[in-house]
Amino acid sequence: MDAPRSAPQDPAFAERVRASFALQGAMHTIGATLAEIAPGRVVIALPWRQELTQQHGFLHAGIVATALDSACGYAASTLMPAEAGVLTIEYKINLLAPARGASFRMEGVVVKAGRTISVTEGRAYALHEGSEKLIATMGATLMTITGRDDIKH
Repeated sequence: MDAPRSAPQDPAFAERVRASFALQGAMHTIGATLAEIAPGRVVIALPWRQELTQQHGFLHAGIVATALDSACGYAASTLMPAEAGVLTIEYKINLLAPARGASFRMEGVVVKAGRTISVTEGRAYALHEGSEKLIATMGATLMTITGRDDIKH
């Protein structure tokens, strides 16, 4: 996916995203890490682990959705003001293939960065023995939150 041509409002956006990601207990619990941060684009890496699977050994759809939601949210955050927080308003996920692989790449890209509402797209890829397969897509809408001490990065 191509990243938007929008410039970040916060020159320290990458450091802000890294610091916020480090506070995410959910991402830590599932073993997710930040792989790439660019204006309007974030990639999260996730290794396969038995504890994250469903009954057939595939990465559970809920885990795929969780990591994609974070990739989309942080992609939107890269273009927000330094004092802003981000919350997902809604998302839709399409599960295209079983999540079978040694690891996974979750990519979030901003389609439209608005003052209050941002629209993103996400793609999840299963990586195995040098190949990658698209396993899910997501469309997510996110809200920029300002003026609240309990919701900011």
